[in-house]
Amino acid sequence: MDRKLPEEQFVCFNIREYLNPEEAGGIGENDLEKILSDFSSPKNSDVESFLKRNAVEFTKKNQSVTYLVFSLEDMCLVGYFSITMKPVTVNVRGMSNSVKRKLSRLSRLDQNTDSYTVSAYLIAQLGRNYSEEVKFPITGKMLMNFVIDTLHEIQRQLGGIMVYLECEEKESLIRFYRDQNGFRIFGERMTEEVEKGESHKLLQLLNFL
Repeated sequence: MDRKLPEEQFVCFNIREYLNPEEAGGIGENDLEKILSDFSSPKNSDVESFLKRNAVEFTKKNQSVTYLVFSLEDMCLVGYFSITMKPVTVNVRGMSNSVKRKLSRLSRLDQNTDSYTVSAYLIAQLGRNYSEEVKFPITGKMLMNFVIDTLHEIQRQLGGIMVYLECEEKESLIRFYRDQNGFRIFGERMTEEVEKGESHKLLQLLNFL
C-alpha cells in the first residue's frame, strides 16, 4: 500500500482563487469567511484576528496575499501564511562577508549607518489552526516549507533574494525560525499597540532564497 509523504498530505491555495465565484473553484467572499471562521490560534490572537478580519481585504487591496493550507484527507483548513513586499533596513555590523555580498546586490551600503535598505519579501503572518475540527494537523516546519516553495515560485517571476519576518522575543520562536529554518537575527523594533497604548519588542530575522 502506497503511503503519502508528509508534504503530500496537504495542499496550498492562494486566497484569490476563492474570492471570485465566477471562476472555477471560486466560492465568493461570504463562503470563504465561513471557512476562515473555523480558524483558532489561542497562543497568538493576532494571527487569528488577521486571518478573520484583514486577510481578505488586504488581498483585495494588494497590500499582501494570504495562502490557505488544507488537509487533503478532509479539506480542513490547517494553517495559513501571508506574504508581501516591504523595504527594510539591515545593519550589517558584525555580519559575515557572504551576507554583505548578497545584500549589496539589492542596495548600496550607507556607510554612515553601516546599513542597507532593501526591498524584501516579508512573511507577514504564519499560523497553524488549533481548532478541534482539525483531525490531521500540519507541523510548523511543513507550513514553513509551503512558504518557501511559494516564495521560490514568486522569485522565478519577479526576482529578489531576501525574505524576512518579525517575531516576539520568545525562545521557542527563536529556535523555530533560527535553528530549524535557517533565519538569522539582524535587528529589532518596538511596536505600539494602539488599543492598549503599550509597546513591545519584535525581533527581525532574515534569510536568503
